[in-house]
Amino acid sequence: MRFLFLGDMVGRSGRTAVFERLPGLVADWRLDFVVVNGENATGGFGITEDIFEQTIDSGADVVTTGNHVWDQREALAFAPRHDAFLRPANYPPGTPGRGSGLFVARNGARVMVANVMGRAFMHPELDDPFRAAGEIVASCPLGEQADAIIIDFHAEATSEKQAMGHYLDGRVSVVVGTHTHVPTADHQILVNGTAYQSDAGMCGDYDSSLGMEKEEPLNRFLTRVPRGRFEAASGPATICGLAVEISDRTGLAEKVAAVRLGARLSEAVPDFW
Repeated sequence: MRFLFLGDMVGRSGRTAVFERLPGLVADWRLDFVVVNGENATGGFGITEDIFEQTIDSGADVVTTGNHVWDQREALAFAPRHDAFLRPANYPPGTPGRGSGLFVARNGARVMVANVMGRAFMHPELDDPFRAAGEIVASCPLGEQADAIIIDFHAEATSEKQAMGHYLDGRVSVVVGTHTHVPTADHQILVNGTAYQSDAGMCGDYDSSLGMEKEEPLNRFLTRVPRGRFEAASGPATICGLAVEISDRTGLAEKVAAVRLGARLSEAVPDFW
């Protein structure tokens, strides 16, 4: 199975780049399944129903989120209506929406996707992400109810992300980190067969501070006094993510590669598709 994960879309620049490029990637790479993190798609804070639907129309099969999931209040209303919209699974019981789901890929494979949020340096602090991920995997085991399992671990600390990778190694197809908006160089297949990257990076303008216009973040570091709101940077975007070839026989990763397409970062594309 050919799987593509794209990191956090940030603002108009990031989402426009995804909407324009993703249909071609699906066709050119003959992708079977695509997950996009959309939690910063609306001005850098949250996502609207219209942008969620445009992301799906562009070729995403599932849209994941994170700590900004409810920044656009309409998400509380539309989350329960869309199976392909995921919020972190370790929110308390009764939270609108769902944290995981079983989907059918273009090649007919059954794909479990789960969105889990870390606790180290994160707000709000949710329930134990390791217990939540473990329960999801136990309820839909790889090779039994699922042909592939994808985990978007939305977390700040690389130590927590690496621990999650090792915790799930051999039980899921992919553990990929989101939230920090900077692509890490540690994409690999772990010893028991799970593809891993600490952070996929963002789809956004990298002439910025994590996708935000530079002036206000810099001002706050220098003076500690806010002068205005954070605004999403509007320059040309770079698309960042992770490409994984998943075995149709075992559901584990066979090949993994970083994806970087755009204006500022060095280009990286999978050489196996």
